[in-house]
Amino acid sequence: MKRIRTSEKNSKKGGKMKKIFKSALVSAMDRKKASLFFVLVLAIVMVKPVIAAPDRQVRIDGSSTVYPITEAVAEEFQKAKGGQVKVTVGISGTGGGFKKFCRGETDISDASRPILQKEIDVCKEQKIEYIELPVAYDGLAVIVNPKNTWVSSLTVADLKKMWEPASQGKVTKWNQVRTAWPDAPLKLFGPGSDSGTFDYFTEAIVGKSKACRGDFTASEDDNVLVQGVAGDRNALGYFGLAYYEENRYRLKLVPIVNPATKKEVPPSLQTVMDGTYSPLSRPLFIYVNKASLAKPEVKEFVGYYLNNAGKLVKQVKYVPLPANAYRLAQERFNGLKTGSMFGGEEKVGMKIEDLLKLEGTNK
Repeated sequence: MKRIRTSEKNSKKGGKMKKIFKSALVSAMDRKKASLFFVLVLAIVMVKPVIAAPDRQVRIDGSSTVYPITEAVAEEFQKAKGGQVKVTVGISGTGGGFKKFCRGETDISDASRPILQKEIDVCKEQKIEYIELPVAYDGLAVIVNPKNTWVSSLTVADLKKMWEPASQGKVTKWNQVRTAWPDAPLKLFGPGSDSGTFDYFTEAIVGKSKACRGDFTASEDDNVLVQGVAGDRNALGYFGLAYYEENRYRLKLVPIVNPATKKEVPPSLQTVMDGTYSPLSRPLFIYVNKASLAKPEVKEFVGYYLNNAGKLVKQVKYVPLPANAYRLAQERFNGLKTGSMFGGEEKVGMKIEDLLKLEGTNK
């Protein structure tokens, strides 16, 4: 009996130990499950923003002149959207930008001149409809090195003699432009042939778009032109007024003689606005692919651009359009009015008033 009781006692003790072990095992398994569950939840929480974040992007390319404006708008827009939309802005030049735009590779094209007929034709072939929106006004600055003591102003005839195709290899010294100027090398710097600034300058000065000598230092990057002129006493170049403003202490600005008034006029916010800086004042544009407006982020970006252009344009040293022009541009955008107001031409020397009239006739 004693042996039986001992066995029973051991049996009871063993059962109790089994229960304790089973309980510990269950508890451990529960803890393991809980740990796995916590890890799983943590992974979901960490991955969720990546999964939920939409691929929202606005693709822009084109004019290096318009770039500072569009880049400023893009930065503010991305901040306003909390980083949920990515805006990329390239600088292929106006012509290079239109090539991409007419292939459907970009949503928006920056342009420092109106779209040309050949570009209109390519877009039509590719079934790309676009909305043309003026966003600012600009003057082309003609600049020389600060050590240049002989140039106080230039006429259109002076500039033509320097830049026309017939001058290539022939007009290579300053005294060949004006005999009173020194017998020193004439070093020229200007935008490349894909630049809208190049197109506008050659149309305004030479009389034909892209008609230009080829023996000059060309670059789509205006900073390269700034460095070139700043580093050579005998250099002359041209680019948008805003780039001069950024580098005014490294360069010397040259007034241009207005062909109508015969007065020397330097480019400034005021002279560009009132049209007296002629013929090197021009409107700036963005072109919006109509099909891209199916993407909410593109539509929102363009609306933000037009609503904030007046303020941001001035911040980056360009000339804002009158409020009425932005209102009319907004109407064109809201009404999805496609095509160009300029008929595929440059429209050299256009004043703000002319631009407003064109806007008004296309309401």
